[in-house]
Amino acid sequence: MPSLSQADHSTSPPRINIPSNYNAAYDLIERNLAAGRGNKIAFVDDAGSYTYAELATRVNRAANALLGLGLGMEDRVMLCHLDSIEWVCVFLGAIKAGIVPLATNTLFTTSDYENLLRDSRARGLVVSDALLPAFLPAIKKSLPFLKHVIVSGKEPQGYLQLSSLMAKASDSLDPAPTCCDDACFWLFSSGSTGTPKGTIHLHSNMIQTAELYARPVLGIRESDVVFSAAKLFFAYGLGNALSFPMSVGATALLMAERPTPAAVFKRLKEKKPTIFYGVPTLFAAMLASPDLPKKEELALRVCASAGEPLPADLGNRWTAHFGVEILDGIGSTEMLHIFISNRPGEVRYGTTGKPVPGYEVRLVNDQGGDVGPGEIGDLLINGPSSACGYWNNRAKTQATFVGTWTRSGDKYLFDADGYYTYCGRSDDMLKVSGQFVSPFEVEAALQSHPAVLEAAVVGHADKDQLIKPKAYVVTKPGVQPTPQLAEELKAHVKGNLAPHKYPRWLEFLPELPKTATGKIQRFKLRSQ
Repeated sequence: MPSLSQADHSTSPPRINIPSNYNAAYDLIERNLAAGRGNKIAFVDDAGSYTYAELATRVNRAANALLGLGLGMEDRVMLCHLDSIEWVCVFLGAIKAGIVPLATNTLFTTSDYENLLRDSRARGLVVSDALLPAFLPAIKKSLPFLKHVIVSGKEPQGYLQLSSLMAKASDSLDPAPTCCDDACFWLFSSGSTGTPKGTIHLHSNMIQTAELYARPVLGIRESDVVFSAAKLFFAYGLGNALSFPMSVGATALLMAERPTPAAVFKRLKEKKPTIFYGVPTLFAAMLASPDLPKKEELALRVCASAGEPLPADLGNRWTAHFGVEILDGIGSTEMLHIFISNRPGEVRYGTTGKPVPGYEVRLVNDQGGDVGPGEIGDLLINGPSSACGYWNNRAKTQATFVGTWTRSGDKYLFDADGYYTYCGRSDDMLKVSGQFVSPFEVEAALQSHPAVLEAAVVGHADKDQLIKPKAYVVTKPGVQPTPQLAEELKAHVKGNLAPHKYPRWLEFLPELPKTATGKIQRFKLRSQ
């Protein structure tokens, strides 16, 4: 089976030609072996480092271990694992064998796991030993499709052990005869708006995001060492730490623990990554930390942010401290990675940047017509990395995927220079005094105050049942929430935005409800 050759990157939008008989895992591995990178370090996790040649062997062993259990093409295997070389090998091994891995959030609940196992009809489950307890109540029930539970780690508790299966498996394997339009893997939506949805991606999707965004926009290259705080089960993290570095032969750092500022600082200082991918919540926490490293302690040349819009104040403070830009962008589970982004040397903090070449975007009004500069519209995207739909959810598939266009569920506007600015989720937008109010705009105003670490704004009905902004605020460490501070923050917003946009109510919280990927769950705040 052929692997995809490197694309020619010119000033015109890239055109990526993918052969019909194509296997994504085979391509990502074989391109590095064919280029003579067998002895180059591909991944570094908490246990050690692994060359591209070692990776190829481990992937084949993982694939053969799954095949040896009777799993075959188009069977589904749920993968719920802490970030490590095992995650990478099982994911790529399943794909190489034609099996469909379901990359799953490690912070879902037992109820979530049971529902997803039943709905997906997964025949296998590969799970870290540390995560097994969350699955036990589910897998001890009668799940008619689940046949094999494989535990990665030292305590399989009576189940199959991944390391033992791989040790007995062959280290050679021809790729399954998949095609570019075969189902390759699933990702589950983050749950920021409710129940996670199984999003089906094709074999062609990963390399499209690498060739259209990672190489020409991010500028990733073979000499880079990359570190993503976003985990591999997240669409953003999957590109950051797997398909992007493998597409050019770079080295990726993997971290099993939660991305706290302390854990991230440790990797940034000790491993010296050149590209760092984060989310706004983490960038804010890092800047607020008393242990923030000095610029000269790190080797960063570029940073990226997604998952939530990056407030301008955060970007400016990060660049002022480290001398490195954060390329804010927007992607989605449905589009797999970033399709609008700022560019190196052309960053405008407070905006999401411009469309990534190879993607088309439209902003439309309620009647489906295009809006003009400065007008708020619903964001639609047309690009080659779009998922083919949601599993077992025809109504939401039809609502989201309309012909070649994908509805993002976001409100945006663009200016005369072609920069796009986020206004909020379509279902989060507020109509106050007959005018649209973007929750994100109010949140950004609040976060520009020196006492505020994070903020979230939702609509709340007053005594006359009219909707007004209500703010939830997390203060920086050492700042005491008081009624006086609440009034000061309201006045701060009034002084920076039109008067009707200020929050009529302001509540302090120790933390905001979020998904595992860092997105604020505003629907939970609206229900309070």
